[in-house]
Amino acid sequence: MRATGAFALLDSLKRHGVQHIFGYPGGAILPIYDEVYRAEDRGDIKHILVRHEQGAAHAADGYARSTGKVGVCFGTSGPGATNLVTGIATAHMDSIPMVVITGQVPLPAIGTDAFQETDIYGITLPIVKHSYVVRDPREMARIVAEAFHIASTGRPVPC
Repeated sequence: MRATGAFALLDSLKRHGVQHIFGYPGGAILPIYDEVYRAEDRGDIKHILVRHEQGAAHAADGYARSTGKVGVCFGTSGPGATNLVTGIATAHMDSIPMVVITGQVPLPAIGTDAFQETDIYGITLPIVKHSYVVRDPREMARIVAEAFHIASTGRPVPC
């Protein structure tokens, strides 16, 4: 068993019945994509590669609308994360449940204006029900469980 946040994330998504993830890889999210590769190889999850992060958010929205499940999408840090915002806002306005996951600069670099660091937490607060910054991989299972619960109960919206 791998003791990484990326492994914990993919394991948690699998445990929540996620079968499809829409996303676009980039530097800060590559450790997650290593686990996506392994999960796909095992047949656990299908990753749908989009051509732009905005397409990932809209695809997750459409998936949630058509299946009744929570849509899941990935984007990397910085501009990759901000490219998700239009799709997140659309889902929020239309009450569509989504869990959106982005990469981020290394923990010690947060707040230092590091390369491709964007305050995606702050940017998305008005258009999500709740947002997280995972600082400890041991919290991943709890955070993913909370995100799915929050996104899909009450008024369904992105988390």
